[in-house]
Amino acid sequence: MITGVIMAGGKGERFWPKSRIKMPKQFLKLYGDRTMIQQTVDRLKKVMPIKNIFVVTNIDYAEIISDQIPDLPTGNILIEPMGKNTAACIGLAALHTQRLGEDSIMVVVPSDHVIKDEETYISVLKSAIEKAKAGDNLVTIGIKPSHPETGYGYIKFRKLTKEIINKNPVHKVEQFVEKPDYDTAVRYVESGNYLWNSGMFIWKTSAILNAIYRYMPELNKALNTIREYFDTDKIEQVLYEEYSKLESISIDYGVMEKAQNVYVVPGDFGWDDVGSWTSIERLYEKDENGNVIRGNVVSVDTKKCIITGSEKLIATLGIEDVIIVDTEDALLICSKDKAQDVKEVLKELKKRKAEYL
Repeated sequence: MITGVIMAGGKGERFWPKSRIKMPKQFLKLYGDRTMIQQTVDRLKKVMPIKNIFVVTNIDYAEIISDQIPDLPTGNILIEPMGKNTAACIGLAALHTQRLGEDSIMVVVPSDHVIKDEETYISVLKSAIEKAKAGDNLVTIGIKPSHPETGYGYIKFRKLTKEIINKNPVHKVEQFVEKPDYDTAVRYVESGNYLWNSGMFIWKTSAILNAIYRYMPELNKALNTIREYFDTDKIEQVLYEEYSKLESISIDYGVMEKAQNVYVVPGDFGWDDVGSWTSIERLYEKDENGNVIRGNVVSVDTKKCIITGSEKLIATLGIEDVIIVDTEDALLICSKDKAQDVKEVLKELKKRKAEYL
C-alpha cells in the first residue's frame, strides 16, 4: 500500500503581503490555476487514491484544506497542536499510516512546491517507491542543480553505488550538507556529486519509525504515548502535552544525517520550492527588460524587477532590481537582494501590534 503525507503547516512569511497567517502560500495560486496544495494532491493522486493521502497541518488551516480538497476524508487531516518542525510532523503521520499497514510506503512531500514536468516527476517517484519497498531504505529525491544556489541544502551522493530502477539511477547518500556560501556552492555544482535537497522522502512506515526509535529517543517516547491514546477522548490533551516537551528538529537533522541506509534518486523535472518572491522569476517569462510583471502595470525605464498587483494601476519609472507586491490592504517594496528578509517586516509589524499579518 502506498500512502501520501503532505506537510502543510507553514506560514509562508517570505511571500508577504500575498501570503498571510490566515492564508499562507500553500493555499494560494502562485503558479497555474490551482493552489499549491491542490497541485500537490493532484500529483499524488497519480500514484495513490485520495483516501490514502494525509495532510498534516494546524487547526487554523483545517477548514481551508477541506474547502480546497473536498474529496479528502476529514479524518485524513491531521492536526498538530503546535509546530515542531518536520521530524514530529512525519512521526505523527507515521502513526496514522501505520494503522493502514506496518509496511505501507510513505511518500512525504511539502505542500508548496512547483513541479513543471509531472510525467518525469512521477517516473522518479515510482523509482523511489520501488527502492523503499526493497528494504528498510530511507529514500529521498534530489534535484539536479542548475546553478550554484546558496538557499538550498545539498545531498552528496556516491556515483559508484548507482543502480537503475525503472530507467532512473539510485545512489547511496554520502552526506547531507547545510546551505553553503556561494564559492562552496560553485564547487558542489562543478563536482557533479551533489544534488539539491528537495525535502521529499519515501520509506516504509516501519523503516522511519525504526529510525526515529534509534536516533530520536525523545520523539519515539512521545509517539508511543500518543499511540496509546488514539481513539480516546484524551487524544487532543495528550498530543498537546507530548508536543510541548519536544524540541523543534527537522527530519534531516534528526534522522537523515545520522542514518546509514539512505538513498537518493536524482530528479530534473522543473522543481522549485518557491521560497521567496525572487522565485517568481524562475516560474514566469520575463519581458525584454528582464522584468516579471503581473497585473495592471505600466513600466518605463524599469529593469530586472518583479511587479505583481491586480486591478489598481502600478506605474514604475527608472528602477532596477526591485520587488513590488500590491494587495488590497498592503504594499511591499523591497530590493531583490533582500527578498529572503521579508520576515523582518513581519517582526516589525508584530512589535507594533499592527494588522496585515
